[in-house]
Amino acid sequence: MTDIAQQLLQSDDPAIRVKAAVTGFGADPYSWDIMVKRAEIRSSPRVQGLLADRNEDGRLPYPAYKKWRGAHWVLAQLADVGYPAGDESLIPLREQVYDWLLSDHHRRSIRTIEGRVRRCASQEGNALYYLLALGLADHRVEELADRLVEWQWHDGGWNCDKRPEAVNSSFMETLIPMRGLAWHNKLTGSGKTMNAAARAANVFLKRRLFRRQSDGEIIEPDFVR
Repeated sequence: MTDIAQQLLQSDDPAIRVKAAVTGFGADPYSWDIMVKRAEIRSSPRVQGLLADRNEDGRLPYPAYKKWRGAHWVLAQLADVGYPAGDESLIPLREQVYDWLLSDHHRRSIRTIEGRVRRCASQEGNALYYLLALGLADHRVEELADRLVEWQWHDGGWNCDKRPEAVNSSFMETLIPMRGLAWHNKLTGSGKTMNAAARAANVFLKRRLFRRQSDGEIIEPDFVR
């Protein structure tokens, strides 16, 4: 185990070094040493590859949701690897995301069936998360948070399943919005998003994270790998 820990702490990838130190060994994420390591993430090959396709305007030449090269996915990956917050060169990517999520076309795609909003809430949830984590949020981020609260199902989660008989939230569509709402509460102190995140957490807790409510069996083998 010690050998594995040392491999992580000495990785060539600064993102892995930071994550190992902070999440594995309890290092202060705001210490000088960790902040220096996080600054190295900006010039890492992984990050340079993610941002390589930006044009002169700082935008990516793809629809925002194009997997896995669009602005939505690139910003999500930057947040996940611990990219330092406050980089204004990422603002054009933020605008691509807002142009997509706040468009009339996107709003018109939202459907309510049998009293439940059927939406891939991971889209708004991921955007809420990375805009806050990367220090790119402005007043428009509140609409993303409000949507998630408004669309939340009775059991605390979200689901894009359009079958009328679908009544339970999706793990996949609930985990990411929960994270975004938790970040919003952490940075703003909003009781609204704190309550919504707690309700979402209950979707997982009442299933002991990976077991069916009905018979206690593992929901999906991937959940315990």
